[in-house]
Amino acid sequence: MSKKALYTVFRGRAGDHNDLAMPGAMAIGEALARRTGEAPLVIGSPEPALNLGWRLELDAALPLLRQVQARFDAVLESGAVSIAATGRCAVALATLPAVARHCPSVCVVWFDAHADLNTPEATLSGYLGGLALAGPAGLWSSGLGAGLALDQIVLVGARDLDPFEQALIDQHRIPVVSPDRDLARALRKAIANRPVYVHLDCDVLEPGIVPTDFVVPGGLTLNDLHTCAAVIAEHEFVGIEIAEFQSRWEAGGEDALPDPVLDALAPLLAVGPS
Repeated sequence: MSKKALYTVFRGRAGDHNDLAMPGAMAIGEALARRTGEAPLVIGSPEPALNLGWRLELDAALPLLRQVQARFDAVLESGAVSIAATGRCAVALATLPAVARHCPSVCVVWFDAHADLNTPEATLSGYLGGLALAGPAGLWSSGLGAGLALDQIVLVGARDLDPFEQALIDQHRIPVVSPDRDLARALRKAIANRPVYVHLDCDVLEPGIVPTDFVVPGGLTLNDLHTCAAVIAEHEFVGIEIAEFQSRWEAGGEDALPDPVLDALAPLLAVGPS
């Protein structure tokens, strides 16, 4: 990573089921600051999770999400690489339209056990995070903009898909890169020499590596993630957002460290192990 990096932490509420991702995002920011000497800009303050339907969650989060989007606009306008800890996937409703605005040819590599391509009409759970990629892709209007085309999306590690999402993936031939394939070759082909922005939901990893809200067997190993990061580092790198890292395995339990994930991402972060 030759360009300057600017760091952002979102530690507000955005469709949370529990209160563990807000301190989790801050833990990532603090770990990156220790490694780089660069303090992140922190947006928002922890609040109790609402655990409500998508509309109420979005309305509650919108003021802070607009702040996040303004921050991303400023970072990307400056020409810097954006490195962010975003708490929950729903924050992508704000970040990805900004990325698309400043890099229209971007390829968004979406690491997640889920596609998050549901719409308000199609969602089975009513969970805001499940709509997180569909909004920027123009499948519904969140009030935060869009700008991505479906052919700009690459899914990595997606394995828990709703019928609507699977039909959409099949219809539009959205690449799904799985850990049981030649990861490097498949990911390189899917990126197709485009600039890359990364969304990492930590539940893309095999359960037990780091604490996450959702637990879906069959995920990537840390070695798999490192392999993917090395492939992405061959391309123009726009930035990365790290989401769904929870600070503890359970409420009241011991703190968990994000360092294993950051070590795996070292080819993109340009920082070594802690």
